[in-house]
Amino acid sequence: MALAAQPDPGTPLGQHAPPLRGGLATTACMETLQVGYLHAVAAAAGCSLSQPFPDNGIDWHLSHSAPGHTVDDEVTIKVQLKATHQIPPHPPGPAFSFTLDNNHLVKLARTPVSVHKILVVMLVPRTQDDWLHAHHDRLDLRHCCYWTNLAGHPVTGRNRTTVRIPTSRIFDDRALCAIMTRVGAGGRP
Repeated sequence: MALAAQPDPGTPLGQHAPPLRGGLATTACMETLQVGYLHAVAAAAGCSLSQPFPDNGIDWHLSHSAPGHTVDDEVTIKVQLKATHQIPPHPPGPAFSFTLDNNHLVKLARTPVSVHKILVVMLVPRTQDDWLHAHHDRLDLRHCCYWTNLAGHPVTGRNRTTVRIPTSRIFDDRALCAIMTRVGAGGRP
């Protein structure tokens, strides 16, 4: 028989003590959160995932099989994941700025390619307490991922280059299906 958790005697009635979180670095936790987001989107879109080893600058390969694809029965894109808590949720305007190391940008901007690449940037709340909210009918994962195709983007900085991420490109299952449909027809993401 499991015992019910007893409230902390130092916590006022009706309030919960903050959870005792592990000591993993926040950036590592952000990366894990974003991978969970990617897995959920891929599952809802009917895509398979694979992780190249070693990753060589590309985090994931997503594949999508559909009878409507004209270039192959299964198409694949490469995905580079980035996460930041420095940009607040719901960024105003048509795009927000994100800075990439030039070596990452060169890999993402290469053109032409046989397998297209996208950058997926997740905006994460600063506090881990705000990352997830569980309810009886859903799990809210905060905040949002946005995607862009940087093919042909120039390197403009000495070591790092700022790119613009469109706020209209929310990365969800519908967006991923649309990306795969375009690639499956021989187009770009």
